[in-house]
Amino acid sequence: MASAARHGGISRRGLLIGGGAGLGLVVGWAVWPRDYVPTLAAGDTETAFGAFLKIGEDRRVIVAVPVTEHGQGVYTVLPQIVADELGADWRTIGVEPAPPGPFYANPLAARELFGDAIDRIPVPAAAQASHAMRLTLTGGSSAVRHFEPILRQAGAAARVLLCKAAARSWDVDWQACTTGEGFVVHGEQRMRFAELAALAADEELPDAVALRNDDVARLAGTPVARLDSPAKVDGSVNFAGDIRLPGMVFASIRQGPLGDTRLVGYDAKAADNLPGVLKVVANEAWVAGIGSDWWAANRAVGAIRPRFETRGGAPSTDSIEAALLAAIDGPGDRIAKAGDVGAAFRGARVFTAEYHAAIGLHAAIEPTTATATFEDGRLRLWLPTLAPMLARAAAARVLGIGEDQVTVIVMQAGGSFGAGLETLAAEQAALLARELARPVQLSWSRVEDIARDRPRPAAIARMAGRLDRDGRLSGWLAKIGAPAIGTEMANRLLSRDAATAWSLALPGRGDAVAVSGAVPPYAIPNHAIDHHPADLGFPTGHLRGGIDALSCFFTESFIDELAQAAQADASYFRIQMLGQNLRLAACLNTVASLGGWQGGVAGSGQGIACHQFRGSSIAVLAEARLEAGRVRVDRLVAAVDCGRIVNPDIVLQQIEGGLVFGMAQAIGASTGLKAGVADARRLADLRLPMLADMPEITVELIRSQADPGGVGEIAIPPVAPAIANAIVAASGIRLRRLPLDPSRP
Repeated sequence: MASAARHGGISRRGLLIGGGAGLGLVVGWAVWPRDYVPTLAAGDTETAFGAFLKIGEDRRVIVAVPVTEHGQGVYTVLPQIVADELGADWRTIGVEPAPPGPFYANPLAARELFGDAIDRIPVPAAAQASHAMRLTLTGGSSAVRHFEPILRQAGAAARVLLCKAAARSWDVDWQACTTGEGFVVHGEQRMRFAELAALAADEELPDAVALRNDDVARLAGTPVARLDSPAKVDGSVNFAGDIRLPGMVFASIRQGPLGDTRLVGYDAKAADNLPGVLKVVANEAWVAGIGSDWWAANRAVGAIRPRFETRGGAPSTDSIEAALLAAIDGPGDRIAKAGDVGAAFRGARVFTAEYHAAIGLHAAIEPTTATATFEDGRLRLWLPTLAPMLARAAAARVLGIGEDQVTVIVMQAGGSFGAGLETLAAEQAALLARELARPVQLSWSRVEDIARDRPRPAAIARMAGRLDRDGRLSGWLAKIGAPAIGTEMANRLLSRDAATAWSLALPGRGDAVAVSGAVPPYAIPNHAIDHHPADLGFPTGHLRGGIDALSCFFTESFIDELAQAAQADASYFRIQMLGQNLRLAACLNTVASLGGWQGGVAGSGQGIACHQFRGSSIAVLAEARLEAGRVRVDRLVAAVDCGRIVNPDIVLQQIEGGLVFGMAQAIGASTGLKAGVADARRLADLRLPMLADMPEITVELIRSQADPGGVGEIAIPPVAPAIANAIVAASGIRLRRLPLDPSRP
């Protein structure tokens, strides 16, 4: 048994495994078929405890993390959950990316990203494990929400086994033993985990494993040091662009305008005499320059002047607007409703407003990158991916090989913000590696990164509300024109056969992801949310903050307009409609007190907004004004209830970063389009906030014993409406378009 444990199994029962059929993934001891064993590899001096942790004779406790680290802190928070439940010494904790396996599926992320489109994917019984593996995803602020109970159970199970091994050695009741700081303890007796690990592998788990309920030396809720900080500070951490392999060449790529484009020609000879240029590789979709360094490769694609043909017309800013207006004027699907909106509006005075949002770009510091080798029919990929198994499947498909012939090494990502869900760079690098028969590193230029981004979609909203005689909101209708992004992404990333594509294409279902966050958090007796599907003519994708960043702008801007019509304090107007929503009420009261809320009166320059998202609640107060024709934000104050906190420092980092990210989306991070080509060419063209633009930021974390909520995105949605509401208070001008631009109110 000990020998088997070193290679992933600890007993006949096994450790905690997530398993089930399709998306019905559950936490349990015996639900996953026994022929699926944990794939966590252990060295000769290590003992693996199931799928998530192993203990070495050198006293290290290694936690396998099935989520990509891209700055959000999962390489610290998830190990912290295990270490706390295990009773480990934080100084001995290490982390490594989880290997491929169905145990690491994240159905919560799949649900957040794809909505109910995930339920329409037919999954034969024989394909359940591979389907689960493809749902190894990072997104939707789901890492702690999904994996906390699983990791606590994994840590608890290993703790029980260690206690049983120590108790057997001491001839005492194992239930009288406890753990702390890397030791099993019974009175004055102490044994290190490292001494017991191999013996613990022979022990049997009880039918029920209890979680810790003591308060002795708990790591949960404490600001332990980030495990990834030292390597990032000293530069030793490797990102995808840092990979260097023997004989490796570099590639830069040029793709056509957005839309249905194909390469029709280029001047291959123009690159022949450029220093460092080795080759030009082309197919119908793109052309790549290959060089001894990336700069030579990039000069090559510029010199050959590729020409593309766009079939069916290229999208532009005007065509996007026209598509959204046509959609919202056409039929829609009712996604949510309560009461009778028609009756509430009949014969009443109804207030209306229309809001617009442009596409949102990812603009990550790390441009799109992939490194690949193809030898003896096997492909290896180094990727900053948020969906490693989807990238593996996509690369295998374009090469016509089995997925088991592809290995993906997941690298830490320099931002991503959702762009890492896409698989296009993995496909391109795979094709280049096979064509060149040598290692190749593909990096998109910044121009290419902006031009071929899969942006958050543009949207338009027509809002209608009824105020009754005492100024209360009794009717609400939101009609939102936007692409069916959940279905679109599922079709692009998950569809692998005709049956799946047909199922996802069935009409009349609506797309809840496209209007995520549009149901107001208020107790409005009559409300309805309609989605009007729009085709923008190019693929769109997930951006940090999701569609909630748009829905919250629509909702909280319109709420402020209604509060103004009711001549009510904008904060009180919200609170009186919250009913039993005590968590959001506490956020509003806290931010008003902390920020010195003056009621949003004219001249105050203050605006307020709130939102509930991915299990968390937030209110934001902004102080902003117009300066030299641009929006200037002076102060942001946030009050957040994100449930039970694992690491307060990381939560604070995520909230502060989210506020700045939300501010960037509010004032920039977008581009216009002409004939399928982005107007923006550089980061400087995106009007991103600079250091000199940073407002004063204050964050209050409200204590809560609710289940952990998402923190990576919660701060983003309310920033834009809070700023827009502040601009009204400062200048009387209502900005109804994102990004906020005084020249286009």
